[in-house]
Amino acid sequence: MAIDALVKPLLALPLFQGLTPLQLTEIVRRAERIIYRPGDVIIAEDETSDAAIVIVSGNSIRINDNGDAPQKSGGEVLPEGVMIAELAMFIEIVHTTTVIAQGQVKALRLARQKMHEMMEADADLAQHFSSCIVTRLKLLAKDVKAVDTLMGAATIAPPSPPTRANVPVEAHPA
Repeated sequence: MAIDALVKPLLALPLFQGLTPLQLTEIVRRAERIIYRPGDVIIAEDETSDAAIVIVSGNSIRINDNGDAPQKSGGEVLPEGVMIAELAMFIEIVHTTTVIAQGQVKALRLARQKMHEMMEADADLAQHFSSCIVTRLKLLAKDVKAVDTLMGAATIAPPSPPTRANVPVEAHPA
């Protein structure tokens, strides 16, 4: 597959927007190209990951917690162009879900070790990713604060402790 066809999916992902063509080309050059067959596990729940996966072509299915396919349980079909386990290219993570190739899936595997090597060699690349992560964390903090505010406004006051006035009196036989 031509390098341009492999760079294209990265350009659609916010994390890679703003990188130079040379930086994008180097990321693709160092990425492992993988072809998954229908039914192959792309990532597995509870397994540690050392790479992000960018789906270049083909569809995959995210299996829910009880292992049911989406047709039975409302799981999610992941189209081409998505990135799976994005943070795994920066830090160690444990997958919280399983993703299986629905048909043939062509993907790029962005290994953490190679990404760290590139960021050590290119301070601008490291700064770009750091800035993206900080921006996302700020947005997440803002969203959490908004939810917290909504939850605080909707909170029902806890019941008052029992007092003589609100404790039922048992009837005693005479």
